[in-house]
Amino acid sequence: MKEYRDHYFLKAKQENYPARSVYKLQEIEAKFHLLFAGAHVLDLGACPGSWSLWAAKKVGKKGRVLAADLHTPSVEFPPEVLFLKEDVFAISPAFAEQLELLGPFDVVLSDMAPKTTGTRFTDQARSFDLAWQALDVAQSHLKAQGHCVVKIFMGPDVPKILARMRTLFDSVKTFKPKSSRAESKETFLIGLTFQGQNVSS
Repeated sequence: MKEYRDHYFLKAKQENYPARSVYKLQEIEAKFHLLFAGAHVLDLGACPGSWSLWAAKKVGKKGRVLAADLHTPSVEFPPEVLFLKEDVFAISPAFAEQLELLGPFDVVLSDMAPKTTGTRFTDQARSFDLAWQALDVAQSHLKAQGHCVVKIFMGPDVPKILARMRTLFDSVKTFKPKSSRAESKETFLIGLTFQGQNVSS
């Protein structure tokens, strides 16, 4: 298991990404083709910055990535990325202004995870809360026909959020990247083709 972890950790360092999580997004993109040149992307809980960095490469100079997190990543973002130190669920006037200027978004990403306690039920419940709130943000700020990626820890509440997503998107998939640690309970919920803000939730 150690060699498996080291492979992605060392690869990230060699390719100048702050975390191995970049390869999870790359696997998601390879399977679902969410990002494109010129796209506007909202990255919720962006720290340590790997997803925003790689998304910026995919959207190119005509695209934009609005990244937000309570913590400031120790990376230098390219001009395509605007990072704001913000609570993504308590939207400040400054954050609201950028959401209005850059949105609605083609893709909303959330790789957020709670601080784990070691108690599976508690960690799953906290992960569900984050995923549910991330979906609230996506529902408010996605373009019609846009896409959403939300991380969640597998548990008894997952069917509830999947049922909600199926009312919002034409198609909903679950996906665990190979670059996720085998022992990790995380999976990613992929909402494809948003039906628009006025659908029921």
